[in-house]
Amino acid sequence: MKKFVKGGRYTPKNYSDEVESKIQYYKREGYKLPGKHLLRTEEQLKGIRESAKINTALLDYIAENIHEGMSTAEIDHLVYAFTTDHDAIPAPFLYEGFPKSVCTSINDVVCHGIPSVKEILKSGDIINVDVSTIYKGYFSDASRMFMIGEVSPEMRRLVEVTKECRDIGVKMAQPWTRLGDIGAAIQEHAEKNGYSVVRDLCGHGVGIKFHEEPDVEHFGKRGTGMMIVPGMTFTIEPMINMGTYDVFIDEDDGWTVCTDDGLPSAQWESMILITEDGNEVLTE
Repeated sequence: MKKFVKGGRYTPKNYSDEVESKIQYYKREGYKLPGKHLLRTEEQLKGIRESAKINTALLDYIAENIHEGMSTAEIDHLVYAFTTDHDAIPAPFLYEGFPKSVCTSINDVVCHGIPSVKEILKSGDIINVDVSTIYKGYFSDASRMFMIGEVSPEMRRLVEVTKECRDIGVKMAQPWTRLGDIGAAIQEHAEKNGYSVVRDLCGHGVGIKFHEEPDVEHFGKRGTGMMIVPGMTFTIEPMINMGTYDVFIDEDDGWTVCTDDGLPSAQWESMILITEDGNEVLTE
């Protein structure tokens, strides 16, 4: 979720002559293009895919075990145990001081919720579980929403529309389009359904590092932003609020992001690879 702007010379060895030709054409035309360090090699993609398999299996495991009455600290324990049992490392643990292995964000918590023994899941809650995995030096990232017990129709609809926003964003992430196309499509769908898109947080490049360029905004204008090029790997993770898009960070822990108006928020996250003819969903 950090912002970087760098240039870079491209190497054609990992891509077809057609891709390299297009890169050079758009470069001459003055388009904003990703640096070569963001275009993954086959060796890097092998490692990223292995990390992604563990990350997806971890979310499947959480889906099988999450339940009413458990604490979010128990979720953290499950994440740590599963990850380390697969010879991997939970990426959030001690990242810039984050104290746990997973982010657990309930109801009006937008993201970065810190697991706690005092936080007990109850019927009617919606919770985002955000997991990230390091395997042999390669990173993967994804999150899912879970609905606990009897969830109100209003909360259920928020969760479902947010997932639709994620899916629309993935569909829009095509080679030789622009990052602004993704954000615009997500914003249009969210607002059409009466919701707002969080502005202060975004998707990001991931694979060699936990957070890399580019920023992937979930709002914006079509035809703007960096060009999407085959070989890029990044997340699409819209945070959709039932009320306004304004948020604040809890001063007590410095991490937990909450809606300013106290209304619920939801988030779904996938990590994708841009290919020469579309994209490949690596995590979901």
